[in-house]
Amino acid sequence: MKLSGHDAIARQADEHLVTHRVQLPRKVVERPIRRAGKRLAMALLVLFATALIVWADRDGYSDNSDGAVDLLDAFYYATVTLSTTGYGDITPVSDAARLTNIFVITPLRVLFLIILVGTTLEVLTERSREEWRLNRWRAALRDHTVVVGFGTKGRSAIETVCGAGLKKDQVVIVDPSSKVVDAATAEGYAGVVGDGTRSDVLVRAEVGRARQIIIATQRDDTAVLVTLTARQLNRAAKIVAAVREEENAPLLQQSGADAVITSSSAAGRLLGLSVLSPAAGMVMENLIQQGSGLDIAERPVIKAEVGKTPRETDDLVISVVRGHRVLGYDDPAVGTLELTDRLITIVRATPSAHVAPDVRPLRQD
Repeated sequence: MKLSGHDAIARQADEHLVTHRVQLPRKVVERPIRRAGKRLAMALLVLFATALIVWADRDGYSDNSDGAVDLLDAFYYATVTLSTTGYGDITPVSDAARLTNIFVITPLRVLFLIILVGTTLEVLTERSREEWRLNRWRAALRDHTVVVGFGTKGRSAIETVCGAGLKKDQVVIVDPSSKVVDAATAEGYAGVVGDGTRSDVLVRAEVGRARQIIIATQRDDTAVLVTLTARQLNRAAKIVAAVREEENAPLLQQSGADAVITSSSAAGRLLGLSVLSPAAGMVMENLIQQGSGLDIAERPVIKAEVGKTPRETDDLVISVVRGHRVLGYDDPAVGTLELTDRLITIVRATPSAHVAPDVRPLRQD
């Protein structure tokens, strides 16, 4: 298999194995240091308030060392009391001081302990909560989309699909770079750090229950291995793969890919078209940008269209999908439309509207 020879860095990245883990998108929360700082400030505030209460009623307390309670003694008493140490060297002796201890200082002690214990419990239970969240995510994940490789191609492909109505919580990104997966989760996708050629990594991404798989790796040989592994794990999913060299496309198809896009050739053809006709190049660029201007969409034939020719429909039909064949609108084999046909049409993009369940924008990856 012929491969491009300028990917030494990409080869090292693919061959470098990292710890496989699943990362779910996180809600925007405060940084741990800021949260800990807030709780520490709350604890100090409770301590300061307790010391002031004792200082205000200092005549009702007795110090075993000198009998008097000054400001330092008040802070000392507040500290040992809130921490439940209780040395007994400073004690409330008046009724007012004892009542204050019952109704004010004791609740403050409980609040102080809640702040400290709550912080400790939060740290200890964080991992358990994450495991529970991960298990719940796995149980609910069905008919999702797996993207192997979140570079320029993978990102553009999934943005196109999501622009057509796919929810981000139905997308799982697989990439060997933890920084790339962090960026994906920051955008709302779930991510798996690991080499997509390994079956255990794809299993973590629940490839076996995926509806469609997009393979957008940096190297053609990696794409072949990922396709073979993914097809072995899921016989029914639609697999779309990208390659750089056109002569590697048949190998991808033999490996199990339903559709193979040659990225370099496609870009070259678009460049050539733009040279011959800049306007035609702009139209093609518009068509492959989902959600703006004109879009290519696939939809079923409705009952009112059965028996008509493609030109007699209200939409601009460019192809008819009949069984496993894609026929041009003017192909004599089309004849009249059948109820089981699907139409590939050019429609005006409506970014604000949701795509109807029966209408599938044509994949542009």
